[in-house]
Amino acid sequence: MTALDTHRDVQRIVDSGVVAVLRGADAGTVIEVVEALREGGVTAVEITADTPGAMGMIGEVSGSFGDEVVIGAGTVLDAETARSALLSGAEFVVSPTLDEGVVRTCNRYGVVTAPGVFTPTEALRGYELGADVVKVFPASTGGPSHVKGIKGPLPQIPIMPTGGIDLDNAADFIEAGAEVVGAGSALVDDEAVEAGAFDEVTETARKFTETIDAARE
Repeated sequence: MTALDTHRDVQRIVDSGVVAVLRGADAGTVIEVVEALREGGVTAVEITADTPGAMGMIGEVSGSFGDEVVIGAGTVLDAETARSALLSGAEFVVSPTLDEGVVRTCNRYGVVTAPGVFTPTEALRGYELGADVVKVFPASTGGPSHVKGIKGPLPQIPIMPTGGIDLDNAADFIEAGAEVVGAGSALVDDEAVEAGAFDEVTETARKFTETIDAARE
Protein backbone atom coordinates (compact mmCIF):
# COMPACT_ATOMS: atom_id res chain seq x y z
CA MET A 1 0.00 0.00 0.00
CA THR A 2 1.42 3.38 -1.01
CA ALA A 3 0.30 6.89 -0.11
CA LEU A 4 -2.17 8.39 -2.56
CA ASP A 5 -2.82 11.96 -3.67
CA THR A 6 -5.99 12.66 -1.70
CA HIS A 7 -6.71 15.90 -3.55
CA ARG A 8 -6.67 14.04 -6.85
CA ASP A 9 -8.95 11.31 -5.55
CA VAL A 10 -11.41 13.82 -4.05
CA GLN A 11 -11.60 15.44 -7.48
CA ARG A 12 -12.18 12.07 -9.12
CA ILE A 13 -15.09 11.46 -6.75
CA VAL A 14 -16.53 14.92 -7.40
CA ASP A 15 -16.11 14.48 -11.15
CA SER A 16 -18.24 11.33 -10.98
CA GLY A 17 -21.08 13.40 -9.52
CA VAL A 18 -22.51 10.41 -7.72
CA VAL A 19 -20.93 7.65 -5.65
CA ALA A 20 -22.60 4.31 -6.29
CA VAL A 21 -23.15 2.53 -2.98
CA LEU A 22 -23.07 -1.24 -3.48
CA ARG A 23 -24.46 -2.98 -0.40
CA GLY A 24 -24.76 -6.74 -0.62
CA ALA A 25 -22.89 -6.89 -3.93
CA ASP A 26 -22.20 -10.32 -5.38
CA ALA A 27 -18.67 -11.32 -6.30
CA GLY A 28 -20.00 -13.02 -9.41
CA THR A 29 -21.47 -9.85 -10.88
CA VAL A 30 -19.60 -6.96 -9.25
CA ILE A 31 -17.28 -6.39 -12.22
CA GLU A 32 -20.23 -6.28 -14.62
CA VAL A 33 -22.08 -3.87 -12.32
CA VAL A 34 -19.09 -1.54 -12.06
CA GLU A 35 -18.56 -1.69 -15.83
CA ALA A 36 -22.24 -0.83 -16.38
CA LEU A 37 -21.92 2.13 -14.02
CA ARG A 38 -18.73 3.30 -15.72
CA GLU A 39 -20.39 3.18 -19.12
CA GLY A 40 -23.14 5.40 -17.72
CA GLY A 41 -20.61 7.93 -16.42
CA VAL A 42 -20.54 6.93 -12.75
CA THR A 43 -16.88 6.35 -11.95
CA ALA A 44 -16.91 6.36 -8.14
CA VAL A 45 -18.03 3.14 -6.47
CA GLU A 46 -18.29 2.22 -2.79
CA ILE A 47 -18.59 -1.40 -1.66
CA THR A 48 -19.88 -1.55 1.90
CA ALA A 49 -17.69 -3.37 4.40
CA ASP A 50 -20.65 -5.33 5.78
CA THR A 51 -20.98 -7.12 2.44
CA PRO A 52 -19.61 -10.69 2.61
CA GLY A 53 -16.31 -10.79 0.73
CA ALA A 54 -16.18 -6.99 0.48
CA MET A 55 -12.41 -6.69 0.74
CA GLY A 56 -11.86 -9.22 -2.02
CA MET A 57 -14.29 -7.40 -4.28
CA ILE A 58 -12.59 -4.06 -3.59
CA GLY A 59 -9.29 -5.61 -4.65
CA GLU A 60 -10.84 -7.14 -7.75
CA VAL A 61 -12.42 -3.88 -8.87
CA SER A 62 -9.21 -1.97 -8.17
CA GLY A 63 -7.19 -4.42 -10.23
CA SER A 64 -9.70 -4.54 -13.08
CA PHE A 65 -10.38 -0.85 -13.66
CA GLY A 66 -7.27 1.00 -12.49
CA ASP A 67 -7.71 4.76 -12.83
CA GLU A 68 -10.98 4.38 -14.76
CA VAL A 69 -12.90 3.91 -11.51
CA VAL A 70 -12.18 5.21 -8.01
CA ILE A 71 -13.09 2.41 -5.61
CA GLY A 72 -13.95 2.85 -1.96
CA ALA A 73 -15.14 1.01 1.13
CA GLY A 74 -18.36 2.04 2.85
CA THR A 75 -19.96 1.41 6.25
CA VAL A 76 -16.51 1.43 7.84
CA LEU A 77 -17.02 1.62 11.60
CA ASP A 78 -13.52 1.31 13.06
CA ALA A 79 -9.83 1.82 12.34
CA GLU A 80 -9.15 -1.90 11.89
CA THR A 81 -11.73 -2.18 9.11
CA ALA A 82 -10.40 1.00 7.53
CA ARG A 83 -6.89 -0.41 7.40
CA SER A 84 -8.13 -3.69 5.93
CA ALA A 85 -9.94 -1.73 3.23
CA LEU A 86 -6.85 0.30 2.41
CA LEU A 87 -4.72 -2.83 2.19
CA SER A 88 -7.31 -4.28 -0.18
CA GLY A 89 -7.00 -1.32 -2.54
CA ALA A 90 -9.69 1.11 -1.36
CA GLU A 91 -8.98 4.67 -2.50
CA PHE A 92 -11.55 6.23 -0.19
CA VAL A 93 -13.34 5.23 2.99
CA VAL A 94 -16.90 6.20 3.94
CA SER A 95 -18.55 5.84 7.34
CA PRO A 96 -22.11 6.33 8.58
CA THR A 97 -20.75 7.96 11.74
CA LEU A 98 -17.85 10.16 12.82
CA ASP A 99 -15.14 7.88 14.20
CA GLU A 100 -11.86 9.58 15.00
CA GLY A 101 -9.87 6.37 14.56
CA VAL A 102 -11.12 5.86 11.02
CA VAL A 103 -10.28 9.44 10.03
CA ARG A 104 -6.80 9.27 11.55
CA THR A 105 -6.05 5.93 9.90
CA CYS A 106 -6.98 7.29 6.49
CA ASN A 107 -4.99 10.47 7.09
CA ARG A 108 -1.99 8.39 8.12
CA TYR A 109 -1.95 6.57 4.79
CA GLY A 110 -3.04 9.45 2.57
CA VAL A 111 -6.44 8.05 1.63
CA VAL A 112 -9.67 10.03 1.23
CA THR A 113 -12.11 9.70 4.11
CA ALA A 114 -15.76 10.76 4.34
CA PRO A 115 -17.22 10.30 7.84
CA GLY A 116 -20.93 10.46 8.48
CA VAL A 117 -22.26 13.64 10.09
CA PHE A 118 -25.61 15.33 10.49
CA THR A 119 -25.09 18.61 12.35
CA PRO A 120 -22.83 21.60 11.65
CA THR A 121 -20.91 20.76 14.83
CA GLU A 122 -20.21 17.22 13.59
CA ALA A 123 -19.32 18.48 10.12
CA LEU A 124 -16.77 20.93 11.48
CA ARG A 125 -15.38 18.39 13.93
CA GLY A 126 -14.88 15.86 11.15
CA TYR A 127 -13.21 18.42 8.93
CA GLU A 128 -10.89 19.54 11.73
CA LEU A 129 -9.91 15.92 12.34
CA GLY A 130 -8.86 15.67 8.72
CA ALA A 131 -11.90 14.46 6.76
CA ASP A 132 -11.70 15.31 3.06
CA VAL A 133 -15.47 15.18 2.59
CA VAL A 134 -18.32 14.82 5.07
CA LYS A 135 -21.20 12.47 4.37
CA VAL A 136 -24.44 14.07 5.51
CA PHE A 137 -26.45 11.04 6.55
CA PRO A 138 -29.28 10.22 6.40
CA ALA A 139 -29.82 12.92 3.80
CA SER A 140 -33.52 12.22 3.44
CA THR A 141 -34.17 13.24 7.05
CA GLY A 142 -33.15 16.85 6.60
CA GLY A 143 -33.48 17.16 2.85
CA PRO A 144 -31.71 19.65 0.58
CA SER A 145 -32.54 22.55 2.90
CA HIS A 146 -30.52 20.88 5.65
CA VAL A 147 -27.47 20.66 3.37
CA LYS A 148 -27.94 24.30 2.40
CA GLY A 149 -28.14 25.20 6.07
CA ILE A 150 -24.81 23.52 6.82
CA LYS A 151 -23.14 24.99 3.75
CA GLY A 152 -24.12 28.53 4.73
CA PRO A 153 -21.66 28.97 7.61
CA LEU A 154 -19.31 26.17 6.46
CA PRO A 155 -18.82 26.65 2.71
CA GLN A 156 -15.28 25.26 2.88
CA ILE A 157 -16.43 21.75 3.78
CA PRO A 158 -17.21 19.42 0.84
CA ILE A 159 -20.51 17.63 1.43
CA MET A 160 -21.77 14.28 0.11
CA PRO A 161 -25.41 13.70 1.13
CA THR A 162 -26.31 10.00 1.19
CA GLY A 163 -29.42 8.08 2.16
CA GLY A 164 -32.63 8.48 0.17
CA ILE A 165 -30.98 10.07 -2.87
CA ASP A 166 -32.78 9.35 -6.15
CA LEU A 167 -33.36 10.87 -9.57
CA ASP A 168 -36.14 13.06 -8.22
CA ASN A 169 -34.04 14.86 -5.61
CA ALA A 170 -30.38 14.51 -6.66
CA ALA A 171 -30.42 17.86 -8.46
CA ASP A 172 -31.95 19.57 -5.42
CA PHE A 173 -29.05 18.42 -3.24
CA ILE A 174 -26.47 19.62 -5.77
CA GLU A 175 -28.22 22.99 -6.05
CA ALA A 176 -28.22 23.19 -2.24
CA GLY A 177 -24.43 23.05 -2.27
CA ALA A 178 -23.45 19.38 -2.24
CA GLU A 179 -20.31 18.60 -4.21
CA VAL A 180 -21.38 15.00 -4.90
CA VAL A 181 -24.15 12.65 -3.79
CA GLY A 182 -24.19 9.00 -2.74
CA ALA A 183 -26.89 6.69 -4.11
CA GLY A 184 -27.63 3.02 -3.55
CA SER A 185 -30.72 1.13 -4.66
CA ALA A 186 -32.04 4.07 -6.69
CA LEU A 187 -28.94 3.78 -8.85
CA VAL A 188 -28.27 0.03 -8.88
CA ASP A 189 -31.46 -2.00 -9.00
CA ASP A 190 -30.96 -5.45 -7.45
CA GLU A 191 -33.60 -7.06 -9.63
CA ALA A 192 -31.95 -5.76 -12.80
CA VAL A 193 -28.60 -7.12 -11.64
CA GLU A 194 -30.07 -10.51 -10.78
CA ALA A 195 -31.67 -10.63 -14.23
CA GLY A 196 -28.40 -9.71 -15.90
CA ALA A 197 -29.95 -6.51 -17.25
CA PHE A 198 -26.79 -4.44 -16.87
CA ASP A 199 -27.93 -2.11 -19.65
CA GLU A 200 -30.61 -0.89 -17.23
CA VAL A 201 -27.92 -0.06 -14.69
CA THR A 202 -26.03 1.86 -17.36
CA GLU A 203 -29.14 3.79 -18.36
CA THR A 204 -29.94 4.75 -14.76
CA ALA A 205 -26.32 5.80 -14.21
CA ARG A 206 -26.51 7.95 -17.32
CA LYS A 207 -29.69 9.62 -16.07
CA PHE A 208 -28.04 10.38 -12.73
CA THR A 209 -25.00 11.82 -14.49
CA GLU A 210 -27.09 14.00 -16.79
CA THR A 211 -29.25 15.21 -13.89
CA ILE A 212 -26.25 16.20 -11.80
CA ASP A 213 -24.45 17.84 -14.73
CA ALA A 214 -27.55 19.92 -15.46
CA ALA A 215 -27.86 20.96 -11.80
CA ARG A 216 -24.22 22.04 -11.75
CA GLU A 217 -24.77 24.28 -14.76
